[in-house]
Amino acid sequence: MPYLDPMSTLTVTAKGQVTLRKDVLEHLGVGPGEQIDVTKLPDGRIEVRAASTGEISSLFGMLAKKGRPPLSIDEMNEVAKQGWAGKITKKK
Repeated sequence: MPYLDPMSTLTVTAKGQVTLRKDVLEHLGVGPGEQIDVTKLPDGRIEVRAASTGEISSLFGMLAKKGRPPLSIDEMNEVAKQGWAGKITKKK
């Protein structure tokens, strides 16, 4: 990240809604009708990012786990094979 923008303050409406500034939406690459994902972090912060577009490039890094080396092609193929066979369930 070459620089950090100063933090801006948003106002919460009576309905519990906030509006993101245009420059923030442009930074996310989000336009009218598109969606964003919000992740609640354990320390009371949130992470906001553009929702997946369904493009193959949105899957890059999906199997990466912090502190583990990247999966090999063979390992990725095995995970995909198990997933298609219904042998992998999502952790809760």
